[in-house]
Amino acid sequence: MLKRVPFLLLFLAFCFFLSNEESQFTISQSRPSSGSKRLLGDEQKNKNASLVLAQERTTRKDPLNKFRKYTGGWNIKERHYWASVAFTGAPFFVVGAIWFVIFGLFLSITCFCYCCCRKEPFGYSKTAYNVSLVLLILFTITTIVGCIVLYTGQGKFNSSTKKALKYIAHQAEITAKTLGNVSDDLAAAKKIAVAQVFLPVDVQADIDKIQTKLNASAIELSKRTEANKKHIQKILRTVRIMLIVISVGMLLLTFLGFMFSILGMQCIVYTLVLFGWVFVTLTFILCSVFLCLHNATVDSCEAMNQWVQNPTAHTTLDDILPCVDNITAHETSKRSKEVTVQLITVINQVIRNVTNGNFAPSNAPLYYNQSGPTMPPLCNPFHPDFTNRTCEPGEVPLSNASSVYSKYVCQVSSNQICTTTGRLTPDSFNQMSAGIELGYSLWLYGPFLVDLQDCTFVRKTFTDISRDHCPGLSRYLNWIYVGLLMVSLAVMFSLVCWVIYARERRHRVYTNTVIGRSGRGGEKDM
Repeated sequence: MLKRVPFLLLFLAFCFFLSNEESQFTISQSRPSSGSKRLLGDEQKNKNASLVLAQERTTRKDPLNKFRKYTGGWNIKERHYWASVAFTGAPFFVVGAIWFVIFGLFLSITCFCYCCCRKEPFGYSKTAYNVSLVLLILFTITTIVGCIVLYTGQGKFNSSTKKALKYIAHQAEITAKTLGNVSDDLAAAKKIAVAQVFLPVDVQADIDKIQTKLNASAIELSKRTEANKKHIQKILRTVRIMLIVISVGMLLLTFLGFMFSILGMQCIVYTLVLFGWVFVTLTFILCSVFLCLHNATVDSCEAMNQWVQNPTAHTTLDDILPCVDNITAHETSKRSKEVTVQLITVINQVIRNVTNGNFAPSNAPLYYNQSGPTMPPLCNPFHPDFTNRTCEPGEVPLSNASSVYSKYVCQVSSNQICTTTGRLTPDSFNQMSAGIELGYSLWLYGPFLVDLQDCTFVRKTFTDISRDHCPGLSRYLNWIYVGLLMVSLAVMFSLVCWVIYARERRHRVYTNTVIGRSGRGGEKDM
């Protein structure tokens, strides 16, 4: 049955991850490994062996295990995995904490000196004044660029993530829908009767059993996929709003701080410095989070790439998009072939024993004045062992049997007796045609059911994600990380420049005022 842990993810669950490996998007090749089956149904799970995904990349220090190396690979259900990746995000968190404490002490000391040790602000450094102004302009421009990168990155990441999520949900929906269609066709086969001949009772009983499993698998897959989709979409909305608030807030803060610094509004500047102090701390923490998410995405993509080479191994990717268990898939495939064979057998019995017969009028209801050329038998596409069989000359293939047999339909009187040449009454043809179409439909599901047995549809899904979506997700997460880092550093240095420039400007204005009053001239105030 499906796992209860939400998918992507998956790497899209947006927990705190980080890899201490290189942040570029790389996927290594893995060696084939055997493992237990990935299940969706009631097959007993084999826990004797599992494939360790992305082991080399995810080998990190585990703070919950005395900082020993974690070697369990990519595993979203393992708390030691989360602890190891969260610990590697500590550097930016520590930088944010140090900044918060040191700059807080700096502001406290500055406030204390300003309030308790005030002195005339005579004299100023022209070099410090000019350098702080240039740096203030430079860091303001850097903040604007960082906000643009951040906003653009979050928009593209949100779009790319939605596309990946939509693709996974679409694949699961198609699988669940097809399973439901197979179940419906099998159920319809029980009601098919050609000339009042039904499928054998034991075949109908087998259909009931496999129907229960198919319906359970289809319903559970649909429910789990929908729940995961809603969960991820909620997280995406939260992250998007958070990043937009950060980018707009930092841009507004930088612009106001720069403007009020130039205008000399010290009180407002110092107030903005307090807000900036907190914002920079939060942005450093977000840098850590999104660097973690960037590397976790690469981890997940590499895990998918390795699983594609070992598609029957049991891993935590089961929680993203599970296969149907091999027993259920194999049994479904066998039953669909069996039902197809039985339908063809029933139709051929009717053709041989009824429609191609030449009965006397006293043999009603076998007699209905059938006449003309005899009908060819319907081709059975399977051997007795259910391997594929080639049609022999004179047999009618399932694909166009209804069209061929329609040429043998006669016109009938009110009591269903043929009044023209033909071997089938319209009612008999409709019954036979329904059986043919149903058998052909089940035969067409053959490749799909084979794909279920070897997890081809899941392997294709993960291959497409790894090839089409992973590079974009990694790239746009890197944009977000770079944007946050640029904004954090630029605003951090801007705050220092605000304080220095405001001080030097105040001293410059006072000095020029004093010199002007003394009659010795002075520089004009900016």
